[in-house]
Amino acid sequence: MQTITKKLLAPIVATAFLASAAMAEELSFAHFVPPAHIITSSIVEPLSAALAAASNNDLSIRVYPGGELGPGPVEQYSRVVQGVADMAWGLAGYNSQQFPLSMIIELPGVVDAAGVGEGYKAMWRAYSEYLTGEFPGTRALALWTSEPNVLIMRDKDVRSPDDVKGLKIRVSGAFPAQVIEALGATPVQMPANEMYNAMQTGLIDGIMTGGSAIQDFKINEVARSYTTGASLGNILFYVVMNEARYQGLSDAQKAAIDASVGEALSASGEAGWNKRANETIAMLKADSSKTVIELTADEAAAFNALTLAVTDKVVADLDGQGLPATAVKAAMIGK
Repeated sequence: MQTITKKLLAPIVATAFLASAAMAEELSFAHFVPPAHIITSSIVEPLSAALAAASNNDLSIRVYPGGELGPGPVEQYSRVVQGVADMAWGLAGYNSQQFPLSMIIELPGVVDAAGVGEGYKAMWRAYSEYLTGEFPGTRALALWTSEPNVLIMRDKDVRSPDDVKGLKIRVSGAFPAQVIEALGATPVQMPANEMYNAMQTGLIDGIMTGGSAIQDFKINEVARSYTTGASLGNILFYVVMNEARYQGLSDAQKAAIDASVGEALSASGEAGWNKRANETIAMLKADSSKTVIELTADEAAAFNALTLAVTDKVVADLDGQGLPATAVKAAMIGK
């Protein structure tokens, strides 16, 4: 009798197991950098672990690094909108026209005023009221900023704005370009994965970006001098998810995502970027073939007089276009 009962129950148990397995969802996550990049340890791994725990392993992430779902850092956002990827990581600066208000966070002095290491809090303070319209077709899962930008030079020491006049400096987006222009240099916008070759071949003289990028993109192999301490702004990063894909999940799965993202995931990203930057600067200081220039207060003030004026101008210009830039900046810095 027990044997008969087991035989009768076996198909039922198997069917229930298959139904449960069929309900499990794998979400694709696209980015354009190698797996060794800081995005893996600071965002992808924490998100994967949080989703598994919150969903009882009903949600998982499959990562497509290095542009596997299509090359081109600039196209990461559109790949999510088009449904090529469920999620993606990207830089707002690569699509500057789409994110005019969000990119206020990149301007010199804004993260400093909000609290160093708390750019993610500044973004989330402004997001719900002012910024959702800049993320059409998607849901923002994480928003955070890089460590402070530094000047990375191929072969020239920079101690004053005069030292960069006339040089070609790579930037990540439109607002950083205005910062470089204010210093008298020529901005060259290009994705991060093109920096190495551009520096090596002399297409550019230097780079303005966060210190974490130096190791992540091996810029230390082609750059000799590094200048820190000026107010040059920060870089805004995002992780977004296709809104239709999110809405198509079960209520339990959506709740698991909601519990795994937002400020906590953003904080992990920002902490990871800052940690990598600090380690990188320490590595450069220990390398006798490199020059790390830490500006004095007076030296930094010469830069800041020019760069902080860019922030005021950009905010005023955006206000003049009918955008609530002053209100966004106030929300970001908590005033």
